[in-house]
Amino acid sequence: MPCQSFWTRLARERFAMVDLTEEECAAITATMKRVALLMDEIGWATPLAELTEAQVRALIEEAVEGFREAMSDIARAQTPEVPF
Repeated sequence: MPCQSFWTRLARERFAMVDLTEEECAAITATMKRVALLMDEIGWATPLAELTEAQVRALIEEAVEGFREAMSDIARAQTPEVPF
């Protein structure tokens, strides 16, 4: 119990989770589709421990780039045009 209490207190003090915005949730959904296409190429039955360095790098790059692009698209759609 002392160990559990320690980690619970530590989590409350330092590692607070932040709720995702609607935009971030939408961007994650868009990103999942891109990552899924890459996983189709790699093979869904391939354990993570058996991925090559190049495959792991490709998954990370696809996730980061997909999220960045989706957030950019969302921001662009929500920003009104300049009226001149």
